[in-house]
Amino acid sequence: MTVTADDLEEAIEYVAAALGPHTDGDWTRTAGGLDWDCRTTAEHLGDTLLSYAAQVVSSPSDHYVRFLATADAQASPAELLEFALTGGRLLAAAVRTATPQSRAYHPTGRSDPAGFAAMGCVELLLHGDDLAQGQGAAFGPPRGICARVAVRLFPDQEPAADAWDTLRWCTGRIALPGRPRRTEWSWRGAPLDDGSGPAR
Repeated sequence: MTVTADDLEEAIEYVAAALGPHTDGDWTRTAGGLDWDCRTTAEHLGDTLLSYAAQVVSSPSDHYVRFLATADAQASPAELLEFALTGGRLLAAAVRTATPQSRAYHPTGRSDPAGFAAMGCVELLLHGDDLAQGQGAAFGPPRGICARVAVRLFPDQEPAADAWDTLRWCTGRIALPGRPRRTEWSWRGAPLDDGSGPAR
């Protein structure tokens, strides 16, 4: 159940459709359960996705490519969403053109393009949900993507009946019946078949 550039592009289109109608709202509102407002969350999302794209393209073995991407201070909510989704599109392009054997640094294990695609999907979907909550928008992403991402990044976790619930539980967003909300968690960046064991 590998995660691909197609999954990233589907996640991008879902987030664009869910949030696009809400770019006339107040993006200084708090984003979901975060300490950030929607503007800061969108900027973080764009920076993270661009950083993942840089990792895939440059393949550093022991560090992040050193840069920080920020949106213009005067960017409108529509432009902030564009910035975030542009990071996702560049990551999708990087994943699509990378060789499956390439590896790049991530703190949770040197990752392959599929791993960075999965991480990108998590960032898009979880922070997309944060932004949707901040704007009072409905959000229910494609369950197939959620299932593939959960298997790739959280292979030791038992799936719930709903794959979106699985992903949110794995990342400490919700509790599930018989499973309290996680206060500490980490995903696995390294490929599942590299023999390195669980992520730190």
